[in-house]
Amino acid sequence: MNSQIKILTVVALISGALLYLFSPNINAQQGKIYSLTIDGAISPANSDYFIRGLDKAIADDASVLLLNLNTPGGLDMSMRSMIQAILSSPIPVVIYISPKGARAASAGTYLIYASHIAAMAPATNLGSATPISLGNMKPVETDEDNEKNSDAEEPVGLTKTVDVLQRKMINDAQAYIRSLAQLRGRNEEWAVKAVSQSANLSANEALEKKVIEIIAYDRNELIKALHQRDVSLGNKTVTLQLIDPEIIELKPDWRTEILIVITDPSLAYLLLLAGIYGLMFEFLNPGSLLPGTIGAICLVVALYALNMLPINMAGLILLLIGITLMIAEAFVPSFGVLGFGGITAFTIGSFMLMDTSLPGYQIAPALIISTTLVSAVSIIFVLSMLLKARRRPLVTGKEEMMEIAATAVEDFDGDGRVLIRGEIWRARCEQAVTKDQKLRVKAIDGLTLKVVPVISQDI
Repeated sequence: MNSQIKILTVVALISGALLYLFSPNINAQQGKIYSLTIDGAISPANSDYFIRGLDKAIADDASVLLLNLNTPGGLDMSMRSMIQAILSSPIPVVIYISPKGARAASAGTYLIYASHIAAMAPATNLGSATPISLGNMKPVETDEDNEKNSDAEEPVGLTKTVDVLQRKMINDAQAYIRSLAQLRGRNEEWAVKAVSQSANLSANEALEKKVIEIIAYDRNELIKALHQRDVSLGNKTVTLQLIDPEIIELKPDWRTEILIVITDPSLAYLLLLAGIYGLMFEFLNPGSLLPGTIGAICLVVALYALNMLPINMAGLILLLIGITLMIAEAFVPSFGVLGFGGITAFTIGSFMLMDTSLPGYQIAPALIISTTLVSAVSIIFVLSMLLKARRRPLVTGKEEMMEIAATAVEDFDGDGRVLIRGEIWRARCEQAVTKDQKLRVKAIDGLTLKVVPVISQDI
């Protein structure tokens, strides 16, 4: 009997171990929470920061990646890169809209729907997920708007093309956020309204409508709410064990800081101008090296930054046309016609350069106006002065010494010494000369200058 009990005990232990190992409900290791913070637009820099932080958390076998989010929105490409990283993550990604008063608008709403667990602090909101494109001339029409306008005259030409592109864009966004809602079991109907009608929710409303799972006043309360919560990760379920976990704060590294700086629209704008001006002055003064070197570096960095920003090509072309016309005014004076046209094109192009509808990607109007004035003055007037200087005949050798003023350093009658540009020269004068008398060079005989006294009318 005892042997049977022993055998049954061993079988029970082995069965329990096998059930523990192969059960889909696997306890996550208690340990580390990697915490990241994005406070600003969803940009290429912030996307790179998030993805690199997630990779570090995965490599360190962290229990959770916590993203503290406060964003007005951002670029679609950057947002989708972050979502793809979340969807393929082997560890849970928790997005927490915080602190109080924060928001997750536009791109932030898509990130909330993609997260494994979504949380909000009180007095926060999310929504307004309607996509905005470059050159968008009017709000995107919803399905209700289309039904109301079904009897109206059909738009033609460019207007019709824009309407079609807008509808395609909003339909794509609706399908995208709907797929995320279905994957995470969140409110699909409201997700579509956030895209088509720019709907918004407060924290309490979001919890009530099952858009988020947790409302937490601070991070400690959030961690308590996450403890022993089941999270679906693909074909398995993880139960979070977060009793007194180690929290690792991941700050942006030097690479992210540089990306954040150079992808600032205002700085990218200034770098572009600095690059153009540097190369322009190098071409006007070959061999200067410094303007050309600085200009080339600034131009390359600016083009890299603009490639990552929502640049409007029409604005960039107008800006370049404006600079070209202002340069042309300096070379070919047109009584202000080319200069005025250049200033106008430069100003309009500067305002169009960035899509002003996207939050966080505007260039300050004061910067544009001041830069336009400085550019106009520097290009038209400074270049005119340089060109005038270059058109003067260059005189060297003996001819360069003619008519130069000299000062007698001693009394002499015939031969003596004079001071010219800090140098002592031998001089000959047919008249008597007194010390400190003003003279003028009339001829050169070897190393002897022939001088004459300066009369009062010459001074």
